[in-house]
Amino acid sequence: MKAAVLREVGKPLEIETVAIGKPGPREVLIRTKAAGVCHSDLHFIEGSYPHPLPAVLGHESAGIVEAVGSEVRTVKVGDHVITCLNPYCGHCEVCLTGHMNLCISPETRRSKSEEPRLFKEDLGGERGPMAQFLNLSSFAEMMLVHEHACVAVRRDMPFDRAALIGCAVTTGVGAVIQTSSVRAGETVAVIGCGGVGLATINGAAIAGAGRIIAIDRVPAKLELAKTFGATDVIDGSQVDDIAKAVIELTGGGVQHSFEAIGLKATAEASFKMLKRGGTANIIGMIPVGTKIELHGPDFLGERRIQGSYMGSNRFPVDMPRLVDFYMSGKLKLDELISRRIKLEDVNSAFDELKRGELARSVIVFE
Repeated sequence: MKAAVLREVGKPLEIETVAIGKPGPREVLIRTKAAGVCHSDLHFIEGSYPHPLPAVLGHESAGIVEAVGSEVRTVKVGDHVITCLNPYCGHCEVCLTGHMNLCISPETRRSKSEEPRLFKEDLGGERGPMAQFLNLSSFAEMMLVHEHACVAVRRDMPFDRAALIGCAVTTGVGAVIQTSSVRAGETVAVIGCGGVGLATINGAAIAGAGRIIAIDRVPAKLELAKTFGATDVIDGSQVDDIAKAVIELTGGGVQHSFEAIGLKATAEASFKMLKRGGTANIIGMIPVGTKIELHGPDFLGERRIQGSYMGSNRFPVDMPRLVDFYMSGKLKLDELISRRIKLEDVNSAFDELKRGELARSVIVFE
């Protein structure tokens, strides 16, 4: 099968022929139909986060089940599925206490003694392992995953829009509704209007937030944010201090802030812009080794700062509901797709991400 492979940090992905194994007892083979090009992949390409190489990248996807292992019970051949990068075991402490997105049980992955799910075969028939990225590797024509890394959804859901639910939408909407529990009428600020930020804005609108402030440095993204539910916008390139601008705009700060970029300065600003009792949520992937500095006395106002990993999701329940939200017109996915591309165009999509030009490119497989 064709796949986009990262062989060296800082270098473009290479389109190669990669072999894929057969499903084990609890594994599912999926024909990839669409895969979003997410900024998280870019962090690994640029080396902000380490990963074994070579690796097939991609982690935001949807497809059709081609084959299942002998013990698979959650999906069947022919099902349309959305994948999720955080598979869960279902019986560890975090799973049993309702935090399945935090499960790191090794049983959802193949052990080092087993044949890898992905590999390269040389002319002599020798197999070299290819690292699977975030349990999925969706920049490929096929995916081999644990059954708890995908969920079946209704068949009238378009694949390109379903793929976005696999990461950006679940992350953004979930951060609002589940991680921070935004209530109707509360005030929200979202820093960064890329795919995750726009989904966060949409989630705040669905939750009934009274005021939703979008912050970005690209005017076109701020205009797009309005279509997702932003009531106010702040051009970060036109103000010296975005936290101060939010406090002045709201007359005291917001109850919930969401940092969707992954930078030290914006993470700190997300905390500064809170009113007393407010909560800052860090969604963006802050580079390894970065330290965040906060003003100690601000905690006396019972302000909180917390991380949000994949929207604190329970994806087998959440993703089908998000599909229903889209089909009923509540969730905006059409507007989230900037362009549809072929696998061979993946590097140009990353170039556009670096320039901050697009919300989301989606790879569409034939």
